[in-house]
Amino acid sequence: MTVETGPNRDDNDDNTVLIANRGEIAVRIVRTLRRLGMRSVAIYSDGDPDSTHVTVADDAVRVGGARLADSYLDADAIIAAAQRSGAGMIHPGYGFLSENASFARACAEAGLVFVGPPPEAIEAMGDKISAKATVAEAGVPLLPGFAETSGQAMSDGDFAAAASDVGFPLLIKPSAGGGGKGMRIVQSAEDLAAATAAARREAKAAFGDATLLVERLLQRPRHIEVQVLADRHGNVVHLGERECSLQRRHQKIVEEAPSPLLTEEQRAEMGAAAVAAARACNYVGAGTVEFIVASPDPYSDQASAQPLEYSFLEMNTRLQVEHPVTEAVVTVDGSPVDLVELQLRVAAGEPLPFSQERIVLHGHAVEARIYAEDPANDFLPTGGPVLLLHEPDLPGVRVDSGISVGETVTTSYDPMLAKLVTKAENRPAALARMDRALSAYTLLGCGTNVDFLRRLLRHPEVRSAHLSTELTEQVRADVLPSTAVHPPLECYVAAAIGRQLSLHRESPSGNRFALPDGWRLGERAETTWRFQGTTDSAPVPVHLRPDDTAPAGRAFDATVADTRLGRVMVDRCAAGTELRLTFEESSVRYQHAESDGEIWLGRDGATWRLREARRLPSLRVNETVADGTVRSPMPGTVLSVAVPPNSHVEAGSALMVVEAMKMEHTITAPVSGVLTQLSAHPGTTVAMDAVLAVITPDPQNPDPERSTSSHEEHTP
Repeated sequence: MTVETGPNRDDNDDNTVLIANRGEIAVRIVRTLRRLGMRSVAIYSDGDPDSTHVTVADDAVRVGGARLADSYLDADAIIAAAQRSGAGMIHPGYGFLSENASFARACAEAGLVFVGPPPEAIEAMGDKISAKATVAEAGVPLLPGFAETSGQAMSDGDFAAAASDVGFPLLIKPSAGGGGKGMRIVQSAEDLAAATAAARREAKAAFGDATLLVERLLQRPRHIEVQVLADRHGNVVHLGERECSLQRRHQKIVEEAPSPLLTEEQRAEMGAAAVAAARACNYVGAGTVEFIVASPDPYSDQASAQPLEYSFLEMNTRLQVEHPVTEAVVTVDGSPVDLVELQLRVAAGEPLPFSQERIVLHGHAVEARIYAEDPANDFLPTGGPVLLLHEPDLPGVRVDSGISVGETVTTSYDPMLAKLVTKAENRPAALARMDRALSAYTLLGCGTNVDFLRRLLRHPEVRSAHLSTELTEQVRADVLPSTAVHPPLECYVAAAIGRQLSLHRESPSGNRFALPDGWRLGERAETTWRFQGTTDSAPVPVHLRPDDTAPAGRAFDATVADTRLGRVMVDRCAAGTELRLTFEESSVRYQHAESDGEIWLGRDGATWRLREARRLPSLRVNETVADGTVRSPMPGTVLSVAVPPNSHVEAGSALMVVEAMKMEHTITAPVSGVLTQLSAHPGTTVAMDAVLAVITPDPQNPDPERSTSSHEEHTP
């Protein structure tokens, strides 16, 4: 591969690529570089010096402090790191600076090849309003709507009149930025003013630009995107489409290729529109043209006869998170494609090595994104140490991962940890393979969405491909695992047995009377353990009586609370990470790990965290004080505190803002009363369930409802 020289190339190595990213995408880029015989250079901050992407790269360079602004968003520091390392190319991955035109220009000025499109293309497609104007001239269909001039807000009257002309329902969104930030759905004219004001505030805070774009809201919309590739020689092709309709908070969680909605003719039509959009902005490199598609009523007799209605949504001028599903189904002359390799070759000035006619789609692929989040708690971010990690090693399954055992998942970075991709001959087989892959994935120490994904992909509407961007929210109650809040009784038994066996390992030759296994001079007594599923849940007692007919630690008679489960046989693997419990009529396996008084258990994609309860709870001087305890619903950093100590607050009023993984959450008062204790201050790092404040309730409100967070997503 040869790289075209720039004005200030100096001695930079054309065979060395600095990856201006982290996590799974950095690891994935390293994989391609290694196959091509190219040298990889990772960057890291003070917050992740031992992360997996650092250890797998050939070299690594520190770029700054733990804050994003001081490291992964510091363009000058990254360019300086590339020059120090001798890199000739910078691959931005996705997120961070990947769609920053100024960064692309700075790379060129420093004599570095930016593995991405020209700055002009990034600018043309980075602003939704200018992007729509650009593609409209190329004949790409658009949704009815209107847009404000950048930096010039319309008057309330003009805005209302324009909205009325388009017709309700409407979708308001910021012209700059993406990821669902600042978006508002407006069902009627009465809701317009409040929604517009809120959208402006969030757009200004998130992107520094309050300019708004308004479009007609489609009912049951589907999100379908087309992968495009373009070189510097005027060649542009598309590599089929991806269905990205399964989302939460306007962000994708499951993607598949090809879309089960499109026919071959429709695929060719949308592909041609995507190519036209890429040509309109003189695009170079790998990019994605996103369309919103009107989904026909799946239960209508005329569904198959309805024409395809699609409109341009936006263009992502970078590699997409979901690019592996395209790689899984696309072949050129029978061989698979590597989009990262093609990015590198195009950036080096090479022409595309194939034409549209040689591209063939075969089979079906599904991708599931594994996030550090709690679906049962409104998808709030989680975090914690990676105590145990088991990733599936199965035929037809690809794992793109950015974590390893021993790392700590923090709220400083994006919550996506890994992606599972399955490939099969058809969609049902690919979904079945994904179900097996998710059931084989276990991460202990940090809560994830794996069990939720498995249940979502089993839902009849998903299986039948009746998809829309609203579907996840519509079926959310059906697919939320009830065992996440109320663990099965067998979990408590496994936790108790695991804890008891761990004490044997800790003290193999110590005082026999010190081990709490019921041993005594005579008949063995039962041992009682107490565990909590959450901080506020009542402790659940587990009674274990050793079975004298089996070797020590191999059999117990188990009772959970008042339910006797009977005789339990125990088998533990040599590594100590797996427990197999055999009850009278069933046998279950648990992955098992312990840390700081917490017991983590995993099985079939589901995980549970149990805390060992204190035997003697601390005395409370005033029981009502506990009712006013304000806890953090997730690990994160306190950004601001709205009220000083000893202030009177009303139930539901804002107390503080906690930031976690680029999302801000307002913590509200659970009761009316006096803020008698304030433990959190701006800049404080807090753990999940950490006490942030205590409110002494008003006498007239002795039994308040507990609710400490609005869970409303604000600025990134």
